[in-house]
Amino acid sequence: MNVYLFTQQIDTLQKRLTKLYQNTNTSLQQPDLLLPTVIKELGVSSEKLQIATEELLQQNDELTTLRDHLEAEHQRYRELFNFMPDAYLVTDGQGKILETNRAAATLLGVEQSSLPGKLLVTVIPIEKRPAFRSQLNRLQQCDGVQKCTICLQQRQSGSLEAAVTVAPVRDVSGMLVALRWILRDITAIKRSELLLSTPEYDPCPDHPQHFYFKGDLIPLQPEKLWLVRHGLVKVSTINERGEEVLLGLLGPTMAFGSNLTDLPTYQAIALTPQVELASISCSEITASPKLATAVLPQISQRLRQTEALLAISGRRQAKDRLYHLLLFLKQQFGQPLAQGTRLSIRLTHQDLADACCTTRVTITRLLGKLQQQGYITFDTQNHMIFLCTDEGMRG
Repeated sequence: MNVYLFTQQIDTLQKRLTKLYQNTNTSLQQPDLLLPTVIKELGVSSEKLQIATEELLQQNDELTTLRDHLEAEHQRYRELFNFMPDAYLVTDGQGKILETNRAAATLLGVEQSSLPGKLLVTVIPIEKRPAFRSQLNRLQQCDGVQKCTICLQQRQSGSLEAAVTVAPVRDVSGMLVALRWILRDITAIKRSELLLSTPEYDPCPDHPQHFYFKGDLIPLQPEKLWLVRHGLVKVSTINERGEEVLLGLLGPTMAFGSNLTDLPTYQAIALTPQVELASISCSEITASPKLATAVLPQISQRLRQTEALLAISGRRQAKDRLYHLLLFLKQQFGQPLAQGTRLSIRLTHQDLADACCTTRVTITRLLGKLQQQGYITFDTQNHMIFLCTDEGMRG
């Protein structure tokens, strides 16, 4: 029952009482007949009023429960709003701040209670305000979600760049009533992008240098990453038959370390007369975006080389594995000469056999055949020279 219906019932009751009163004045000559009628009418009306009252009380209880539920929901969403990890603002169409959450206050370095009522433009650096006002004018004309980048002025820590997502709120007539802003600090991302766009940074001169000689086993430590500065390093593992399996031939700028593999057996050996390495701690890489940016391409290069060697070892015939290995070495370590391409490194027949997953005898036979056919030769320092095109050597 609603209030309107209850009011109608009260009016009906009043009209009936008025009618009874009028009948009493006109029927005084028969009081014994009138009294039962009056009592009956009053009883019926009283019962209807009691039912209506009970219905109103029940509805009032339901409304109270609904109000409590809505208040609890409002409080829950208020807490969710306040504890959102991203900075969240609500402004009117002119950019006056209506609501903020804690993350927004933290981002701007001010008390949360001080933000409502202020214009958002006041947290923009002075030189950036004309551009921000132009952005705000464009946002007022848009209907959908918009994204842009703005510069914000922190009270104590200087300025920062923020990625902004803005959603307009309009009433039923289409009038703009509010703007909802999500702000994300992208200063660190911009700095990383800047590092990537600057000339390459060589971390080797800034870190301890270590020297090894041909055949030396290079110690591997979990907390250290090695960068090759000069020379060549061979990294390998041992299979279940006790045979060495080549994992990489690492030249200048390439990275290796035990923290880059999950293999239980992993070793690095100096392959040239002298190898110069720089050691970098993993914690330092984690703490320095500049250093991490410099090291990442070296690790990616190493990954690509490992994939290439894996593809070579998967070929069925030994001569195909040798052909693709020589092609790989030519691309990685070749030096153009008038007569062909010279490998800047020297590998033994056993090194080539380990890389090709075959025997040293087989490699010696295949290389001898290529040399007889005039596809390869060796200089006085025993460096291999390719005398023909890649396809010619394959034939």
